[in-house]
Amino acid sequence: MDRTSPVPLYFQLAQQLEAAVEQGRLPPGTLLGNEIDLAHRLGLSRPTVRQAIQSLVDKGLMVRRRGVGTQVVQSRVRRPLELSSLYDDLEAAGQRPGTKVLRVTTEPATAEIAAALGLPEGTEVHLVERLRYAHDEPMALLRNHLPPDLLALRAPELESTGLYRLMRASGITLHSARQSVGARAATAGEARALAEEPGAPLLTMERTTYDDTGRAVEFASHVYRASRYTFTFQLLSR
Repeated sequence: MDRTSPVPLYFQLAQQLEAAVEQGRLPPGTLLGNEIDLAHRLGLSRPTVRQAIQSLVDKGLMVRRRGVGTQVVQSRVRRPLELSSLYDDLEAAGQRPGTKVLRVTTEPATAEIAAALGLPEGTEVHLVERLRYAHDEPMALLRNHLPPDLLALRAPELESTGLYRLMRASGITLHSARQSVGARAATAGEARALAEEPGAPLLTMERTTYDDTGRAVEFASHVYRASRYTFTFQLLSR
């Protein structure tokens, strides 16, 4: 700790603990001990330690358990905004992705879906609904609509790998996408699936993906647990 720095000590401690969690030096399940012992070991006041830990609890990196103390939980998934799949991003981050396929079917395209895919309204399109996990913890509900003649979709393959990998393996070159990110409250069904409380905040993402010929090959509508997930933007000056 740099006591000469204008940065508050609690914030310095919180940054160090967060870095230790993100880098795996404090793995999930680690107990930090009680605040008095931690303050004594670090040579800090108890209020300073309490404020640092509370900031990490608020970020979803730690939880307070009665009779146990403060415990590290899974680090939040930070996803860059680029043309990649959630499965690949989780795997690259060492988050051990898993998938439960809820539905693989066809249905008539609504006006919104038809417009996104460049098809007449009512055209039969593929619908894939999945629940995506990281370390066996639910992270996101994924709904993807695809043109009817794009590729064959089977549940066993969708449970073992990502949709974009299957598309690329079928010879589809993903080139660009138009995406919007938002937020809303979880419905009762979404809350049950994602292990959240009804009304909990969710991040939303809608994406239309195009191949190298300019054809729309996917319309995605996903919701993510805001307590466990962030989108990362990189902004450049003009």
